[in-house]
Amino acid sequence: MIFGLTGGIGSGKSTIARELAKQAFAIYDCDREAKRIIAEDKDVQQAIIDLLGHEAFADGVYNTKYVAKRVFEDSHLRQQLNAIVHPAVKKDILQRRPDFIESAILFEAGLDEICDKIVIVEAPEDIRIERVIARDYEGNASPANIDKVRARIRAQKTSANANALQRPMLTVVNDGRSVLSGIVNLICDFAAL
Repeated sequence: MIFGLTGGIGSGKSTIARELAKQAFAIYDCDREAKRIIAEDKDVQQAIIDLLGHEAFADGVYNTKYVAKRVFEDSHLRQQLNAIVHPAVKKDILQRRPDFIESAILFEAGLDEICDKIVIVEAPEDIRIERVIARDYEGNASPANIDKVRARIRAQKTSANANALQRPMLTVVNDGRSVLSGIVNLICDFAAL
């Protein structure tokens, strides 16, 4: 069985994934693995160069700033880039067969299609903002940084597609008040059903 683990930025899904890994579950971190695939897969690299030009790789290294600037300014380019990377990630997942796929964009990437069950991690927006400020902005909760985090949260707002709704789903709230071990135990019980 493959389980999807998803939730927006700052929801705490990565913290939960680390706890699940301590329980001996194999976790596939889509962000990390996508970067590895882009760095190693020559076909993916060539497709990205064909789409965005040689500037996408500076001295053979993925030029994240350049690519991000291009695709966030042009939603069509972003869709085309995703059409290159998402299938490569999906193929890699199917070869590795992890227990959990951790992805903020599980539904958008079509990865829910290969999941038997899905866990959605939620948290109140103020807690999500606080977590992201601490992690990405060194605790600097300036109004500008808070606005940036809110924009990232809005950009990730998603919902399950109709096909995903046919799979068993569990929603957990990781609000900092719930005991993390209790959340992980609930997920383990859900996985065992």
